Amino acid sequence: MPRFAANLSMMYNEHAFLDRFAAAARDGFNAVEFLFPYEFRPGELKARLDAHGLTQALFNAPPGDWSGGERGLASLPGREDEFRRGIDTALEYARVLGNRKLHVMAGLIAGDRAGETQRKTQRDVYLNNLVYAARAAQAEQITVVIEPINTRDMPGYFLNRQDDAQAICAEVGAPNLKVQFDCYHCQIVEGDLATKLKRDMAGIGHIQVAGVPERHEPDIGELNYPYLFDLIDALGYDGYIGCEYRPRAGTSAGLGWLKPYLDAGR
Repeated sequence: MPRFAANLSMMYNEHAFLDRFAAAARDGFNAVEFLFPYEFRPGELKARLDAHGLTQALFNAPPGDWSGGERGLASLPGREDEFRRGIDTALEYARVLGNRKLHVMAGLIAGDRAGETQRKTQRDVYLNNLVYAARAAQAEQITVVIEPINTRDMPGYFLNRQDDAQAICAEVGAPNLKVQFDCYHCQIVEGDLATKLKRDMAGIGHIQVAGVPERHEPDIGELNYPYLFDLIDALGYDGYIGCEYRPRAGTSAGLGWLKPYLDAGR
């Protein structure tokens, strides 16, 4: 049966961040994920997890200057030392929070019309940085995940397609490097989700969901999530499914779609 993690960066925004843990637990979630933990001390976050019986499923490594528009460092030439320091910081947090998955963002393609030479340069940097991240994470028994992101929400992002992400993981060759399969991003860029889940499940390390096209609850839009959840179960996925969506109104009021899964798990 699917296990769901509330994404506290996008859900429960009607509460202060540290209060979102309690709100998610009240609604029946037993796991959470979020983008970045670095505004808070790891012990402060761990205390919230423990107080409400929550598991930390995933968070992201430092992305560079997020407020300035950066969206990851892994493919950016000249930022390798900063990237490595960020991985070390992320692993320090993971040791405290206990998550076994770490998302590493690729970053944006340099220049508005970057050509093949620039893309190849960034790809080489990306692979070398992923080798470092996977090796460092392996010592902590943590899986690094990379996520194809659609170009509508994040124009210029370096990684957009599932097959490209799987090929990169194969080229790096680390057993703890996998793909983060976000159903929302995949539907916008490629579609044909069921076929891709069947094709790639062995290389998928984390799954996320949201309604398409507005990124609201997964009970509205063009994707048949009950079918996909059954398929994900049948394919043997045993990780958490991250609910990375923007609630249409109040978060709790929009969780009717989740109730059948919570009831089935009782």
